[in-house]
Amino acid sequence: MNFIQKTAATFGVIAGMAAPSFAEDINGDTVLATVNGTKITAAHVVTLVDRLPPNYAALDDKVLFDGILDQLIQQTLLADTANTDSKRVKLARENEERALLATVALDALGDTAITEEALAKEYEAEFGDLPEEPEFKAAHILVETEETAKELIAALEGGAEFGELAKEKSTGPSGPNGGDLGWFGQGQMVPEFEEAVAAMEVGGVSAPVKTQFGWHVIKLNEKRNKPAPTMEEVKESLEDSLRGKAVEAEITRLEAEGEIDKLEVSDDYSFIRNTTFLDD
Repeated sequence: MNFIQKTAATFGVIAGMAAPSFAEDINGDTVLATVNGTKITAAHVVTLVDRLPPNYAALDDKVLFDGILDQLIQQTLLADTANTDSKRVKLARENEERALLATVALDALGDTAITEEALAKEYEAEFGDLPEEPEFKAAHILVETEETAKELIAALEGGAEFGELAKEKSTGPSGPNGGDLGWFGQGQMVPEFEEAVAAMEVGGVSAPVKTQFGWHVIKLNEKRNKPAPTMEEVKESLEDSLRGKAVEAEITRLEAEGEIDKLEVSDDYSFIRNTTFLDD
């Protein structure tokens, strides 16, 4: 069971434990609980809250406080019973500390890399020179035969209203909405339909168009070039990109400047499952 699972599971578990007394002005060194002589401070609680995923961090402060403090109390009680001198524990501690320090370094690196200027440059590099990509706003009437499609075109030429005709005659799911397909871009429609729309003028009605679905009569209502996404829409992905590039560059630098000596291992890698290595 991981930390988050334990935190969730321990909410409300401890019963009959005396509630701690609080001063009005709590700081990081304020002792919230003492367990067999080990002090648990407000800073210990904040450290865990700061690393919670959003769904847990959004919980009510009291719920978080009660659950995390109980978690820390239970962990301390259990830790007092553990054999801390065992080889397995020492190795696990080394790995956990290494991972923690690496995470701290990565967090600091990401904070440094993400600036308004860097975001603006990344946005320009990603979206500044986007090729023009047309988008279309069209409506259609879908029928089973070419003859019926030609009859519809004749009716339109005679003054019939496209939307009303679509509601009455179209067999497609957009019929009740007057055949409206909304905005769509390249690759979103079957090729025959897309090719026909791309060749049309705004306001025009197509000749019958055959696709795998039947026969279409299409009206092109509007045409535009696809707008670039706004900064807000892509800010999160740009931040991820900047963070990833910064991490990659820093690891490359550290590997180049660091002294790394790796043992060449033979083809037998089964040793990675040999848990006797962890025995005292």
